[in-house]
Amino acid sequence: MKYHTNVIAAAIFGALTLTSGAFAQDMSSDTVVATVNGSQITLGHVIAARGSLPAQYQELEDAQLFEGILNQMIQQELLKQSAGDLSKAVAIQIENEQRIAIAGSALQEIATSAVTDEALKAAYDAKYADFAPGREFNAAHILVETEEEAKAIVAELEGGADFSQLAMDKSTGPSGPNGGDLGWFGLGMMVAPFEQAVVEMEPGDISAPVQTQFGWHVIKLVDSRLQDVPALETERDELAATIEDEAIRARLDELQAAATLEIAEGIDPALMRDDALLND
Repeated sequence: MKYHTNVIAAAIFGALTLTSGAFAQDMSSDTVVATVNGSQITLGHVIAARGSLPAQYQELEDAQLFEGILNQMIQQELLKQSAGDLSKAVAIQIENEQRIAIAGSALQEIATSAVTDEALKAAYDAKYADFAPGREFNAAHILVETEEEAKAIVAELEGGADFSQLAMDKSTGPSGPNGGDLGWFGLGMMVAPFEQAVVEMEPGDISAPVQTQFGWHVIKLVDSRLQDVPALETERDELAATIEDEAIRARLDELQAAATLEIAEGIDPALMRDDALLND
């Protein structure tokens, strides 16, 4: 029941030529935009079809897109009328697609209704009710292969060498070209020996050589700070997704609890691959 993209494209880029007319201003979804052997295609049909098109078609100029969609719908109606009685397979597919469309609309309504300003604020407050700000660190490092190289770098730094320039000249790590800058990071984001060294430092300190599985590091702590509670706006999308999921699960649980369900036993799951049964 699904049309391939190339069929849609053929319709949009001109299988039929339509005559444009002046439309009245008081349009509605029931406005008839074409009649095919007595069967009406309405503006509502076109709007719904437009909403299901891939993103690249949504960017087309309105007149071209409208004509393309209407072309496609006219072709579909002609094919539908020529097909005669529906096969059992097609009838079943229509039932499935109708179920999917109605259920999808119901889910959207549940999700939209659940995400209110009040719900977002309540979820935000609950998430950060026990927020304990951790410490973040801004550091740079120079990574070399041996302890001797690291000690020599420490000596150069104690003699007044520029940390960033040494990192660019001698660091083997990916941050070397950027002066060794690692940006801001929190606890648990660096390997243990590196993190332990940073935690014990004060801003401006240069560490003794620190060994990790990556090699030997000379670390400079640029600054540290306590984490701020994230603003509600930065959390909005994540909180909204959680609220939607919870509302949908709650509604489905409610509906299932109130329903009378009878699930047949003894059905061989492999039968779902037997397309021939659709022709029975």
